[in-house]
Amino acid sequence: MSVVTALLRPEVERHLLESEREFVVDQVGPHLITRLPGTGIALAGMALLLAMPWLGAGWPVGLALGLGLGLQGLWKIHVQNMDRFVVTNMRVFRVHGVFNQHLASVPIVRILDISVEQPFWGQVFNFGHFVFESAAQDQGLKRIRYVPDIELRDLIIQTVIQRSGLRARVGIDKEEFAELLSGLDSRGQGRLAWILAALRRNGGGGGKHRRRAAAPLDDGT
Repeated sequence: MSVVTALLRPEVERHLLESEREFVVDQVGPHLITRLPGTGIALAGMALLLAMPWLGAGWPVGLALGLGLGLQGLWKIHVQNMDRFVVTNMRVFRVHGVFNQHLASVPIVRILDISVEQPFWGQVFNFGHFVFESAAQDQGLKRIRYVPDIELRDLIIQTVIQRSGLRARVGIDKEEFAELLSGLDSRGQGRLAWILAALRRNGGGGGKHRRRAAAPLDDGT
């Protein structure tokens, strides 16, 4: 992996324990709504650049501010693009950062409790937040914000937790998880119907919060 490639996109695969047959079940970046601040800043910079002909002698100021805002907006967007939440058959982890990359992980078997927070706008735009309680509270993975399609991700994590003990004995493989994900992903309603249902449930305000203990491991007994 080159240094340039590492700065342009997250290399999730290099963090996998290939010797232990670890593979990615699901990976996702933050919801597109997190790009809105960076997009707004970049558009403001573009507006300043377009306004330079009308700034007269002050055009150098418009140029400097426009370039500065544009670069700042693009940087904020890129930081979000470099953020990944990953579920494997053995653990969950988050990798983020550009020049200084950070990795936080917790084994599936150490997850004790999962909370799903989905505010009203999260229900409308289909995102939410995970809160993990684990046997090691210093793992740096307590809260994952702006997870797209969070209900699907919750089902995936619960299924991986449920099957993790069985996998250790009989070797549940990548193809079986791929088939599982295909079935889960086909369960949803159309987006318009889903949004209307969310609006009806909430009456224009509020959100929802679910808390559940991690599913027990199947030890084969």
